[in-house]
Amino acid sequence: MMAITTVAIARTKNLFAIVILGSLYSFLMATVLVVLDAVDVAMTEASVGAGITTVLLLGTLYLTRGENAAPLRKPLLPMTIAFITAGLLIYGTWGLPEFGSPNSVIHQHVAPRYINEGPIETGVPNIVTAVLASYRGFDTLGETTVIFTAGVGVIALLRRRRKNEED
Repeated sequence: MMAITTVAIARTKNLFAIVILGSLYSFLMATVLVVLDAVDVAMTEASVGAGITTVLLLGTLYLTRGENAAPLRKPLLPMTIAFITAGLLIYGTWGLPEFGSPNSVIHQHVAPRYINEGPIETGVPNIVTAVLASYRGFDTLGETTVIFTAGVGVIALLRRRRKNEED
């Protein structure tokens, strides 16, 4: 279903339909993450990808009176680059261990350390919270800063456009 949604997004010219299909894609991705037992990431994907992003994009379409525009030329070069990139990514997965393999590198070094020493080093009994807030604290802070900055930027652009229309 995700592949069908992706093809539909690429072929659709109506901006409203693209926003809704993007929201559907985010919802489908959230369901995949739930199946992979990454419920915290799934909740983030559902709330940010299918929720806030959709609301912001629909609001932007409304305020800018987004109209459909025909492309100036055929997108052969970007499509070629996209297919080459996809091929390289698929080729790169051939060297990875099997999905869920207990012999993969992460299960030999990092995961046992987090499980055994995480509560002692961080003082947090929940391993997920310990990893996100302590071990990956700067990374989480960076992600939050990027999302906040993007939101402020969108609001600033929309306010500027609204003031220009009033003048």
